Amino acid sequence: MRVATDIGGTFTDLVYVDNEGQVEVAKSHTTPPNFEQGVIDVIEKSNIDQKAISTFIHGTTVIINALTERKGAKTGLITTKGFRDIMEIARGNRPDLFNIRYEKPTPFIERYLRQEVDERLNYKGKVLTPLDKGQVRETIEYFKREKVEAIAVAYLHSYVNPKHERETVDLIKELWPEVAVSASYDVTKEWREYERTNTVALNAYVQPAASTYVNKLNAKLDNFNTDSHNFIMQSNGGTTTFSEAKKVPINMVESGPVAGIYGSAVLGELIGEKDIIAFDIGGTTAKCSLIENGEVKVSTDYYIERDDRNAGYPIKTPVVDIVEIGNGGGSIAWLDEAGSLKVGPESAGALPGPISYGQGGMEPTTTDANLLTGRLSAKNFDYDVDLNLVRDVMQEKIANHFEMTAEEAALGIIRIANSNMLNALKLISIRKGHNPQDFTLVAFGGGGSMHAPALAKELGVRKVVIPIASPVFSAWGMLMSDLRHDYIKTYIKRIKDLSLQEMATQWNEIENAAYQQFKNEGIEKKDVVFNRFVDMRYLGQEHTVKVPVPAYDWSEKDLREIIEKFHRLHEQNYSFRLEDTETEIVNVHVTAFGKIQKPTIHKIVRHTTLEEAKIETRNVYFENPKGWVETDVYRREWLPVNELIQGPAIVEEKSAVTVIYDGQTLKVDDYGNLIIEMEGR
Repeated sequence: MRVATDIGGTFTDLVYVDNEGQVEVAKSHTTPPNFEQGVIDVIEKSNIDQKAISTFIHGTTVIINALTERKGAKTGLITTKGFRDIMEIARGNRPDLFNIRYEKPTPFIERYLRQEVDERLNYKGKVLTPLDKGQVRETIEYFKREKVEAIAVAYLHSYVNPKHERETVDLIKELWPEVAVSASYDVTKEWREYERTNTVALNAYVQPAASTYVNKLNAKLDNFNTDSHNFIMQSNGGTTTFSEAKKVPINMVESGPVAGIYGSAVLGELIGEKDIIAFDIGGTTAKCSLIENGEVKVSTDYYIERDDRNAGYPIKTPVVDIVEIGNGGGSIAWLDEAGSLKVGPESAGALPGPISYGQGGMEPTTTDANLLTGRLSAKNFDYDVDLNLVRDVMQEKIANHFEMTAEEAALGIIRIANSNMLNALKLISIRKGHNPQDFTLVAFGGGGSMHAPALAKELGVRKVVIPIASPVFSAWGMLMSDLRHDYIKTYIKRIKDLSLQEMATQWNEIENAAYQQFKNEGIEKKDVVFNRFVDMRYLGQEHTVKVPVPAYDWSEKDLREIIEKFHRLHEQNYSFRLEDTETEIVNVHVTAFGKIQKPTIHKIVRHTTLEEAKIETRNVYFENPKGWVETDVYRREWLPVNELIQGPAIVEEKSAVTVIYDGQTLKVDDYGNLIIEMEGR
């Protein structure tokens, strides 16, 4: 069988599928700081035959946790003479423009551990000053005295010519084989010196922790005596082997969340929906991404810890274009200094968790609010729920301040959480020139199905899909993922000066390197598929637009069509086009897929009726119509196919609840997905 596990901030999820296409799921609590134990716990909880695991795919938050919690290795940087402060200087664009107390982000590597050596290339990669290997040796000895655990190497213009970086890495491995070492050329082949330097610095910073984690997980899986092929999810929506993941661990920075985005694209293809907003609500965060014409958008303009007040840290590796906010089931409701109600970003997490978990949590959360309003039932919790305690804390900490009942306060918390999530959905749709009414909302994660129908009403979205295995859908997405590697290389050429033969040579070099990498991962040449892109801009511009291009040798006609496609995409992104302005290519980008056998999704057959699927009728507190409403509650697994349910109604499943509002209808499609539509649409 194929097994996928996904570590979240609160729960660790598992999905497995056997040879007959039977899908089963399990959830277990995440176990920080020994996250690998949570993976073993959920495998054991699922009661699967561990020796029958043929393929194991894993999504992890270890990398992002090491960065946000500053728990990486003590790292040193070796760079070109005169450039040790590039991480400090960073960029001049300040997000918080009028804040006179604004401070730039503190570099992950302190200044005394950033060392310079004599070497220099020009922008064409020609050697101007040879590498001074004596200075490299001195730096290695200095790092040894400082007890450095990892070294990053980033030289000027090494993306064009990696000669000096390779010589430095070889010398480090010869003189100090125990230390972890990362060269910028092995992490990114794009230009922009600050972004490249920061990326390789962060890669080195997390490398020891990543290697330790992957090795521990691998050892625990070996204890099961499985002969499984083991893969890890990458930030680009594809997978890679355990051994490859340890080389460039920064590629796993968004390992878990992106699998659900890719799974949404696969599901959309299955049910005939090409334009999708993928929406994942977990215990700690809500994440969303836009899929247009079946294509998951990938970018190298990714930042961690970036918001409207902080510049954050750039990571120039391929990451699915995703917007993430600190709102989920465990998000804590609180009052600010002005007495306004806020929800998140702080989360109660797995421990102590919401009040309703009974594990010592005493801060009201979104989960507690959904319980008080009847959306969740105390009967479905893993713990004995003290409903009176939940109500008392809600009354004391929130409701009394506003002179309202605990239930009214709980509804207020849900509305604010929805508002926060709505802003995230607007960021990836309306703010980028897309009308959300043209898209289908695919909602998953433990809280996705609960909040998505309300958000769809606000956005005017025509259809909401709650996929099969929705509480663990990110893990389901991993089962559908191919191996994937993105090769992005800076190659600056004006279109009018472009040699089509030279262009073909560039593509062939990249694709031959991809074939070799996949061969090392056990993928045959016939199973490798390429997609090509170029990053283009008008002459004189700073930033680019990514343009899909043909995956064969171009003709002059192809080139004219590529230019026209660039004009069109530029207008969509920036609302104007400059037909008479010269264009140029900045980067070439190859996405390489190593196709692997994926499970077949079968249509379901059910012989139940709606009346048989109905569990109970209970009071649910709604905003509109106002107040308590007697609401029918159904069990998802028993719902008949293609029979309509009128809202308001609730559908329960293990670890998730779907709330249908007045004016909405729900049915189960042939594959077991819940399809929610607005009446009259």
